[in-house]
Amino acid sequence: MYTGCKINIVANAIDRHLVSDTRNKLALIWEGEPGDMRTFSFFALNREVSKFGNVLKALGAKKGDVITIYMPQIPELIIAMLACAKIGAAHSVIYGGFSVEALAERISDAKSNILVTADGGFRRGKPTDLKNIANEAMRRSATILSCVVVKRTGEECFMESDRDFWYHDLMSMPIASAKCETEVMDAEDTLFILYTSGTTGKPKGLVHTHGGYTVYTSTTFRYVFDYQPEDRWWCAADPGWITGHSYIVYAPMINGATTILYEGAPNYPYPNRWWQMIEKYGINILYTSPTAIRGLMRFGSSWAERHDLSSLRLLGSVGEPINPEAWKWYYEVIGQKRCPIMDTWWQTETGGFMITPLPITPLKPGSATKPFFGNEIDVVDESGKSVKSGEEGNLVIKNPWPGMARTIMGDPEQYIDKYWKQYKKQGWYLAGDSAKIDEAGYVWIIGRIDDVLKVSGYRLGSAEIESALVSHPAVTEAAAIGLPDKLKGNIIHATVILAQGISGSPELENELKSHVNNEIGPIAKPAFIVFADSLPKTRSGKIMRRIIKAKVLGEDVGDLTTLED
Repeated sequence: MYTGCKINIVANAIDRHLVSDTRNKLALIWEGEPGDMRTFSFFALNREVSKFGNVLKALGAKKGDVITIYMPQIPELIIAMLACAKIGAAHSVIYGGFSVEALAERISDAKSNILVTADGGFRRGKPTDLKNIANEAMRRSATILSCVVVKRTGEECFMESDRDFWYHDLMSMPIASAKCETEVMDAEDTLFILYTSGTTGKPKGLVHTHGGYTVYTSTTFRYVFDYQPEDRWWCAADPGWITGHSYIVYAPMINGATTILYEGAPNYPYPNRWWQMIEKYGINILYTSPTAIRGLMRFGSSWAERHDLSSLRLLGSVGEPINPEAWKWYYEVIGQKRCPIMDTWWQTETGGFMITPLPITPLKPGSATKPFFGNEIDVVDESGKSVKSGEEGNLVIKNPWPGMARTIMGDPEQYIDKYWKQYKKQGWYLAGDSAKIDEAGYVWIIGRIDDVLKVSGYRLGSAEIESALVSHPAVTEAAAIGLPDKLKGNIIHATVILAQGISGSPELENELKSHVNNEIGPIAKPAFIVFADSLPKTRSGKIMRRIIKAKVLGEDVGDLTTLED
């Protein structure tokens, strides 16, 4: 806790660069899916943020308000986030792929009276329809008094008079002065609210604050990715989830880094889009999810090999444990066997990396390696006793850290119950993940506690079974769940996505079962294997196995609002 300290994250992310040589350095390089491009120096970014901060104040925004942002991956999204922080309002960024229900629910929960959105964005060559979704959400949530709309696609959309305003019109008015004071905040004042899914019920609005979040994100970024002033950094995430907040917007800008932001899909119009961008912009560090890596891996190595990727010096992985096959492809094909992979474990709740290698750490494919400086991590049983080396148990964090979420907005009891209740006596944070620690002290994340299967008394991680399936050349992705069984307790049901040009068959199903049997043992052999075109995932790339299980069992699937599709 930093109670009593005064700070504003924008003072560190922008203001301090204006009085140094960094003021004219590029802060942001943006590329739209159609190929359009815009750049902003720290000086230019400050101008746009200050102007929009004054626009928000003219619309009635004040310190302590929560402003909802529902936008595609365009520069105005980052400008809006920073403008909110600058004037002391908290932002609540809602991923631009969410539905009417998800947006309306989050607006109501945050009690927002200002919404910042766009007419749409581009995804796989087609315009998305954000404004009409926003219109229906505002109809359901009567708190919104003003809606600011960025014109991105030019598609026709309904604009309600006295409520809806075009961004470009407001930014050209006298109210949009380029002089805007950065509000002095208490370090424990709310910086933003970010919603994360629950297995049932409404999503949780996690609260992060100016002081601790500033310290933790900037420090983890600098050390884990060995940031150097000349680096060009690309976190290929969406600003609508925590990785985007921490490692697209705030941490890189606090460190004066040049950040890349891309609007569209990684394989549009062809599977070389990302590799083309790395070559074009001379990107030095790429940070992405195992889901994206596996998705591009499906197309083979030839798309990457036709591009010069020699500017890369570090790679990163985030979102879920990376299976060894994807790790190997990422390291050998994209990193050309010279770029260490920073496989980071953390959560929306933690604000920044908790378990992670540094560039000098000897790597083990699939392991997040060791805790970041100052973090005490353990794997324990239900009573809190440390399990033996190599055994699975509950991952706990034994000490506080600066970037931790302070509460769940409007529901502090749920925050305590979910994260602190089980090990209340010890004062430990329950991460909700199953893990193991090997003899060298390396941490291996197995998956969510709910994703650990017990078959005939043996504990099996879904990730372990999935890695075995993906190690077969026909399989690019897999999801394993446990189904109730009177004899074994659980039997294994697997859903797999096949490589391009391969079709599912009973023969292939049997071959895959035998493959898992050979890789792990008979206990892990799936009872059922289903072939599918896609898996239910969050935007952060996490496979929602509970949804597959609910569908298979014919049960209520619960909250679907954080799904990518």
